[in-house]
Amino acid sequence: MRTSWFQRLVGLFILAAVAGAASLLWWGVAASEPPTLWAPVRVSLAGVWTVLYDAHAPDTRVVVAAVAVAVILGAAVAFTERIIANRARRTPVHVRTRPIAPKTIMAATRGAFAGHVTFTVLIPAHNEEASLPATLASLLAQSRQPERIVVVADNCTDGTVDVARRAGVEVFESSGNREKKGGALNQALREVLPSQGDNDVVMVMDADTTLDGGFLSEASRRFTDDRALMAVGGLFYGEPGHGLIGQFQRNEYLRYSREIQRRRGRVFVLTGTASVFRPAALRAVAESRGVQLPGRNGDVYDTAALTEDNELTLAIKSLGGLTISPSQCTVETELMPTWRMLWAQRLRWQRGALENLGAYGVTPQTLRYWAQQVGIGYSVIALGAYLVLFAIMVLAVDSWVWFPFWLGLGSLFIVERVVTVWKGGWAARLLAATILPELLFDMFLNVVYVKGILDITRGQKATWKHLAKSKVA
Repeated sequence: MRTSWFQRLVGLFILAAVAGAASLLWWGVAASEPPTLWAPVRVSLAGVWTVLYDAHAPDTRVVVAAVAVAVILGAAVAFTERIIANRARRTPVHVRTRPIAPKTIMAATRGAFAGHVTFTVLIPAHNEEASLPATLASLLAQSRQPERIVVVADNCTDGTVDVARRAGVEVFESSGNREKKGGALNQALREVLPSQGDNDVVMVMDADTTLDGGFLSEASRRFTDDRALMAVGGLFYGEPGHGLIGQFQRNEYLRYSREIQRRRGRVFVLTGTASVFRPAALRAVAESRGVQLPGRNGDVYDTAALTEDNELTLAIKSLGGLTISPSQCTVETELMPTWRMLWAQRLRWQRGALENLGAYGVTPQTLRYWAQQVGIGYSVIALGAYLVLFAIMVLAVDSWVWFPFWLGLGSLFIVERVVTVWKGGWAARLLAATILPELLFDMFLNVVYVKGILDITRGQKATWKHLAKSKVA
């Protein structure tokens, strides 16, 4: 079954873990009496609003206890997940060899020259007549142009194929495909991969994405300088427009890209917006499907995965592949223009990520992803409790109480929020500085997270939804 009992258990386990951590922290705070640094100060603002400036600070023992509880809980989570994951997976396979690990690749290619790097670009497209011209234009405007561009037209009913042919690029039309983007790309890759040499890299990019002018040049340099490198991913930024909901997403993408830059390109996901792969990596994945990796043998993409790009990243890393997302490889991608579309997109992403982790279990390659999921789960409770208590306080008290300790932390938080979106301009900085709107947006994403866990727990079937840009333009 595609949705196993283990995948349901994942949701229940995360909910129980984060609820337990929140309960322990709440008990620790409630059980102590914070010290007073100086007498409270009461001030009247224009005779209308009374402000109480209180000097209470959290007890040091509470802070230390909270850290200790977090460490113990983290260790317990990791240990329990490992036991559960090793007992049940979506497919009864385990990664025993890593054919694309750096040492293996370096040994196999020592003293051999595979030729200069060439690019074959695959663009999966389902009814992308509106967005495809800009995507193709950004490819043709590259400082280092690709040798081959192929639009993978999947069950198109609009003018996608005509747009591609007028632009002078190749068209591959899928045949009888019912497996969405992954199925169409699997068909195209079966035609493309056999003729690719070690340095004839394959790029997969969405039809609603535009590249920075130096993307391919930087990717070529990376592959030339490091023959063990298996994939180069892009850092994605949001397109202009779409009002407030668009700015929320742009700020979110800015922070993600900044985090990857701080990690020196160590990427979490080889994004489907634009990523480049060595043929050796794609072949190794296809050969390992059904043997060491989930999926059908011979397929590069696991068509059972809701988020095929996340799953492919886990597959490459599990086989030892080295990946990177350089700061010079940037793309601009579409944003969801409505809350309904954003909900559908993020629910798919969240469910896909959880189901992929359920399929791979806990390994050295997935441990950080598991930690992220537990962290997200805890943030759901923490942020939700904060917003609820804040609202109760506003409604229940006559005086506004300021605590210098929390004012200081709040000021640091505001600075962090503004600095991390500074590159986005004045609109991004202003939205970040106001704090509350972005907290509510984060709460929206948290609700999506909870919905994804509940759907998995109930065994509800997930759906893959496509957004045609022409329909919302």
